Amino acid sequence: MISFQSKLPQTGTTIFSVMSSLAQQAGAINLSQGFPDFDCPPELVKLVDQAMQSGQNQYAPMPGVLALREAICAKTESLHGQIYHPENEITVTAGGTQAIFTSICATINPNDEVIIFEPAYDCYAPAIQLMGGVVKRMELEPPDYRINWNMVRRLISSRTKMIILNSPHNPTGTVLQEEDIKELITLTRNTDILILSDEVYEHIIFDGQQHRSMARYPELAERSLICASFGKLFHVTGWKIGYCMAPSWLMTEFRKVHQFNVFSVNTPVQVALAQFMQVKEAYLGLAGFYQQKRDFFRDGLANSRFKMLPCAGSYFQSVNYSHLSEDNDLFFAKRLITEVGVAAVPNSAFYSKKTDFGILRFCFAKKQETLEKAVEQLLKV
Repeated sequence: MISFQSKLPQTGTTIFSVMSSLAQQAGAINLSQGFPDFDCPPELVKLVDQAMQSGQNQYAPMPGVLALREAICAKTESLHGQIYHPENEITVTAGGTQAIFTSICATINPNDEVIIFEPAYDCYAPAIQLMGGVVKRMELEPPDYRINWNMVRRLISSRTKMIILNSPHNPTGTVLQEEDIKELITLTRNTDILILSDEVYEHIIFDGQQHRSMARYPELAERSLICASFGKLFHVTGWKIGYCMAPSWLMTEFRKVHQFNVFSVNTPVQVALAQFMQVKEAYLGLAGFYQQKRDFFRDGLANSRFKMLPCAGSYFQSVNYSHLSEDNDLFFAKRLITEVGVAAVPNSAFYSKKTDFGILRFCFAKKQETLEKAVEQLLKV
């Protein structure tokens, strides 16, 4: 028998894969995994085809196609007033998750402490643990999931290396407010604490609210790795393409890792995205596009027995069912698939301690007919 010790002994298959598989087996409407069931703009597909037909099919430069990095630079300067130099401060990645993973690999050493806020996207903690880091968790509670910054201060020690933030937030749909930014600036000033800012839903923000990117604030930008996703931007999650922005001294470390775990990303897709980003409405119109879907879904469930939680951004709507059943959220979510025909994700999956508030997360990045059928089914609960 070969002796082997797992580096992630407590880690199994992600809840997204589990619930999607159950939905497929039951023929249920899948509102669990966060991906659109509609196509991306046909113009973008044509641009990819043109790039392929023109022979741009070999390795891209390790940091990414320069024209795409220049387009990212222009977008960021226009929206946030911060210039990230295409040559040494922007790297194109194989999706947002790779950008996050590489950021952690490049900066976290054994026994470094990293503060995360739960419920949290499930890739943060495993990446920290793989690097020998120590995860310092702070649990946020419904319905508003606000950060208690006094509690954050108590978590900080001489070994604190990084704080990971996600806004708009998955799974809760909350967004950072100006008071959060002020607290973060005060908290990190005159420290060596880095910030990893997961901003993959940056343009999916509602009710006229503003996305407060770390790029917008010089004191935070100088210590931040900002990760983003074209998959979320243009409804192409299957293309697995994103990017990371950081000051040059941090990007140097990021690229040391990136060149060995990915090296470079799909060339024709990068060429196409560089051209397509010139149509600014393609991403500036996302807020209105998804707010219409959010409002339809919320309005449709207004007469249901579920209690709606706030949703200020992302394409996820959380609901509370605890007044309807004493079932734990995983069991209730499985019952919803088999008895109602709709798949959701139990919120406890985003907590390391499986903290259960009786809340489910639905994805509303779906076609109108998909949402109509889902609402019809959920009204039967």
